[in-house]
Amino acid sequence: MADSDLQAIPEGLFGQIRALIGEARQQALRAVDVVQVQTCWQIGRHIVEFEQNGAERAMYGARLLPRLAERLTAEFGRGFDERNLRHMRLFFGLFPNWNALRTELSWTHYRSLLRTDSAEARQWYMNEAADQNWSTRALERQIGTLYYERLLSSRERQPVLAEAAQAVAAVASPRQFVRDPVLLEFLGMPDSGRVLEADLEQGLIDNLQAFLMELGKGFAFVARQQRISTESKDFYVDLVFYNYLLKCFVLFDLKTGELAHQDIGQMDMYVRIYDDLKRSADDNPTVGIILCAGKDASVVRYSVLHENEQLFATKYRLVLPSEEELRQELERERLALGDSWPRS
Repeated sequence: MADSDLQAIPEGLFGQIRALIGEARQQALRAVDVVQVQTCWQIGRHIVEFEQNGAERAMYGARLLPRLAERLTAEFGRGFDERNLRHMRLFFGLFPNWNALRTELSWTHYRSLLRTDSAEARQWYMNEAADQNWSTRALERQIGTLYYERLLSSRERQPVLAEAAQAVAAVASPRQFVRDPVLLEFLGMPDSGRVLEADLEQGLIDNLQAFLMELGKGFAFVARQQRISTESKDFYVDLVFYNYLLKCFVLFDLKTGELAHQDIGQMDMYVRIYDDLKRSADDNPTVGIILCAGKDASVVRYSVLHENEQLFATKYRLVLPSEEELRQELERERLALGDSWPRS
């Protein structure tokens, strides 16, 4: 066949067939994932039910899984070693209802979920991973950075539990979207010395996808260093986003030092100007977030930030802390701000 004949193939036809093949391959991969998850769940069920038989359990005891793994590995490979069998047993124990599982997730996703002690958090992570199409790496990061716990600490308890149970996307308050702290370890910046605000801003732009994931649901990037002007002066907002769930603009002012009263006053002015000049009739009131290296609880308590639904200050961290350090920091925040949220 001549090159001219190849070139004569209609692009529309080629594109349709190419898309069809691609979709078929994706469906096949998803089907394989579903079968693998179901197989692992069934293996876990068989192990648990066998162990619950008193006489059989007494006979095999602790030797059951090692011996079972040895035979299965010899025939089917490393995917059935003792460690994986323990994961499968735990998988069935934590998710005893097959119909409650999200079939969009792979076995690797579920292995990550096994790390979560809280049943409420585990259910929430499962639904979020499926609804937001998180990769396994994204899910592991969210679990490791206590995404659910930080979300829970920034709002009333019952709405979060309702979201976990019902996978509700719509929310009522901007406060529900504010993380504290915001974890920026993906920037790869050292957590020593003073970071320049320009470098922090450029780093967030260069890693925009990771920053959007850390911010949460519904954020879309609008502009950096956006100019807003009064009759006599020009001002520049560091970062501007739009949240399509809240239906409002979200302004970020970056401060690499301790939060100061003048920072709060500046952001309050930015929000008022933005509402006056940029906000349309269909938009909800603009939200302003001061992203700072540190904040004093008294500065927050005795300023316009206190109980304000449109203006917030939140800390950032450049180095990923351990889960225990994160829990301690969340506890300090609740105590400092007089938060009465009950611990589970």
